[in-house]
Amino acid sequence: MANHLMKTTALGLIAACAFVGGAQAGGFARGEADTDILYEDGTIAGRGGVIYVMPDRAFDTVNGTSSSDDAYSDNYAIPSFAAKFRVSENFSCAITYTEPFGASSSYGDDAQNADRGADVAAALTAPPGFGQLPLVIGGNAVIESGFDTTELGGTCAVNFNVGPGQLHFLGGGFSQSFDYTEVKDYGTLNLDESSAFGYRLGAAYEIKEYALRAEVMYRSAVDHNAEGSFFSGAPLVNIGIPLGSEYDASGTGTLPQSLEFSLQSGIAPGWLAFASVKWTDWSVLQTLNYTIEGLAFGADVDQQKNFFWRDGWTITGGVGHQITEKVSGALSLTWDRGVGTGADIFSDTWTLGAGAQIKHGPGVLRIGAAASYLTSGEQSVADGADFDATADGDWAYALSANYRISF
Repeated sequence: MANHLMKTTALGLIAACAFVGGAQAGGFARGEADTDILYEDGTIAGRGGVIYVMPDRAFDTVNGTSSSDDAYSDNYAIPSFAAKFRVSENFSCAITYTEPFGASSSYGDDAQNADRGADVAAALTAPPGFGQLPLVIGGNAVIESGFDTTELGGTCAVNFNVGPGQLHFLGGGFSQSFDYTEVKDYGTLNLDESSAFGYRLGAAYEIKEYALRAEVMYRSAVDHNAEGSFFSGAPLVNIGIPLGSEYDASGTGTLPQSLEFSLQSGIAPGWLAFASVKWTDWSVLQTLNYTIEGLAFGADVDQQKNFFWRDGWTITGGVGHQITEKVSGALSLTWDRGVGTGADIFSDTWTLGAGAQIKHGPGVLRIGAAASYLTSGEQSVADGADFDATADGDWAYALSANYRISF
């Protein structure tokens, strides 16, 4: 019985504390669908919660000069909801909701001025035409940028008795939205797509007597074809753009596939160890391409935002302990390989997570906290960045809480 308690505890604590680090580190990764609820007891079960992340990434230098800008990375929250319905002893389904990817940045004066200077410098060598617009307007800096996604999915699991344990096969689909906003000196771009589809497939083997489970889970990539508009925030009479003009816009991009292997096992009475390795195909995100229709005297303008990312790897290890009949705890350490290659600063991250599971009222409360160290990094124009910059090691923090009820 103790091992079974530790089995369910460890999975919850991974979600409550260990993944908090992944929400801060793996490229634009944020939340994961709570498919773990499919393994839990009860004919009907529901769990809802939120992770609040406080990254603190700031530029140390901009174009070789010490920067006084505040952190450009904005705080964010990741909601999660899951509900499981056991159809029969060997078949269950769950609906899940979360925000799988996202980003939000607000840039200070040093970064904005460097961005404007880079625009003007590039325009001096550009051929005649729209490429010289930044020279005319004195640069067009990014002030704020970010995007949000939401995922609504359904996943089912079928299980069979195999040897001393059970073999599970999981599969399902999801709908993912995309909403992108970029605020620049001379206007605001909005692009969105209400629904694009993907799928997940997985398999697991567990022996409850030993709190043993090994699982592999694949999540497909999602291609987005977004539509929206560009709204001019300042007059550009030299190319025929009056204040308050609105132009149709469209953009394309892909958010990555991933494959994760996780393992947990009881190692002593009341103790359990867990680990996971996750690969995310961030190299699929080389650029975000978009077009503003009719912007320059009726001609379409193609724009490109550079990423040039490499694949990401996230490795987590930890231990859980049942403290009392109602209280369990866990500690985890996560390393995430930075995906940046110089067009931006997404460096390696180390995260220490801690969590607790408490039986309270009719259900189970899980709380977690994490501290992440973001290693130093740099970006350069030569590698595709808008301007040269460096970042020293920074710290980020996160808190999480969720509550489960089952019948």
